[in-house]
Amino acid sequence: MAFSSSGRVATQVLDIGYEFAGEPGAAGTVVLLHGFPYDVRAFDGVAARLADRGAHVLAPYLRGFGPTRFRDPATPRSGQQAALAQDLVDFMDALGIGSAVLAGYDWGGRAACLTAALHPERVRGLVTVDGYNVQDLAHAGEPAAPAWESTYWYQYYFHSERGRLGLERNRDELCELLWRSWSPTWADASAAFAASRASLHNPDFVDVVIHSYRHRFGLAEGDPRYQGLEDLIAALPPITVPTVVLESGADGVAGPSAADDRDCFTGPYEHRFLPGVGHNVPQESPEAFADAVASLLRR
Repeated sequence: MAFSSSGRVATQVLDIGYEFAGEPGAAGTVVLLHGFPYDVRAFDGVAARLADRGAHVLAPYLRGFGPTRFRDPATPRSGQQAALAQDLVDFMDALGIGSAVLAGYDWGGRAACLTAALHPERVRGLVTVDGYNVQDLAHAGEPAAPAWESTYWYQYYFHSERGRLGLERNRDELCELLWRSWSPTWADASAAFAASRASLHNPDFVDVVIHSYRHRFGLAEGDPRYQGLEDLIAALPPITVPTVVLESGADGVAGPSAADDRDCFTGPYEHRFLPGVGHNVPQESPEAFADAVASLLRR
């Protein structure tokens, strides 16, 4: 593991576990944000490279993952995008981080994109995998191309109680299957999954995941505390901060090209295509991911 230390920080809603490397200094702060069903192990290779370049690198475990815990048993175990975005801002506030380069993929990329869009003064730069990673809930019922829809089977599975039970009882087998399916060219996917497996046995993992995949399709109500933020997100605000978009060339989750989101970014922008790399970009190609982050630290 490349992170040198770990810690916990309390926010209003969560006790957030995180790992970090390097020391605060002139190179700046980087916050790395993992997705589902991954954890901070995705960034071991990235953190080492960035710390060697003088950056202070932090990677929080998202709600429902690893050591992160809800502080109140009564708090809804929401996985909606507004909750993830607020968690990130709360994490930065709790640690006194005024601004940072944010870099993430999947769920973490969504939190990073939303924070960059809504709080640009807090974001020195953004690295996002597969573009403008924000859910357009108003159009969630619109069908995608059938070839794309077939790769979303797990989302529809989670809409049912059968899917909830499947995730609860078979989470290791199911999540490892997703790792392998989403990164079809990555020979080490199963071996790498073993290091992240424990993070998926967080007591809130199933509830948060199920809520996430139901809320985004209008099948579950959101936590009222985030409704004001959801209203802002519904306008699909542009991202004005300097951004590097990474596009996977071998992502097993189908969808439009990240280049199609170009108009969502109104600040300095760069698109980098990564041939042969699957969904878990930082773990499959840590050098490319770290280089993208470092390019923003130099600005």
